[in-house]
Amino acid sequence: MSQRIGFFGGTFDPPHIGHLILAGEAFHQFQLDRLLWVLSPEPPHKLENAVTPLRHRLAMLKGMIADNAAFELSQIEMERPGPHYTVDSVRLLLQREPGADIVLLLGGDSLADLPTWRFAPELVAGVSKIGVMRRPGDSSDSSALEAKLPGVTKKLHFMDALLQSVSSRELRRRISNGEMYRYYVTPEVYGYIERNHLYR
Repeated sequence: MSQRIGFFGGTFDPPHIGHLILAGEAFHQFQLDRLLWVLSPEPPHKLENAVTPLRHRLAMLKGMIADNAAFELSQIEMERPGPHYTVDSVRLLLQREPGADIVLLLGGDSLADLPTWRFAPELVAGVSKIGVMRRPGDSSDSSALEAKLPGVTKKLHFMDALLQSVSSRELRRRISNGEMYRYYVTPEVYGYIERNHLYR
């Protein structure tokens, strides 16, 4: 029987409880065997923006997921030179795990951008499902998405979760302004940010 593997890519800058909720719901709702957290060293769509050095993001993510044996930190993008596109990482994963069912995990904001991703039709064809977790106020026009990316709607599955609007961008803003952020991240991530004076 083929393995069902979740593919959760991102910059995780910083990783937070919203990421954990999406991963946990996906693992449960898609009955995954494994869930790979794919940390992007240099995301192609964020080249103009400063991204926290990889060593810090790697340490925070490792700390956050260490207590769940079903969660794995994938090196699939860290072990090769960039630019790193999701379609290439999924192809590589399928070479290493022949016959696996890959479930691509996205936030609602990423779903809207999916048609602009590099080789998006090939990416959609390569995965068995696309699991999406919406934020409050998110909406998506499935017919418009289908027009841009034929075949995508039959693979889309919106996850049932308690909605929350935490985002890495908002957390960076809060930390830089000295606002409360402690309970939007795990204790491991909070301790790491404080010890290393990140996002100040």
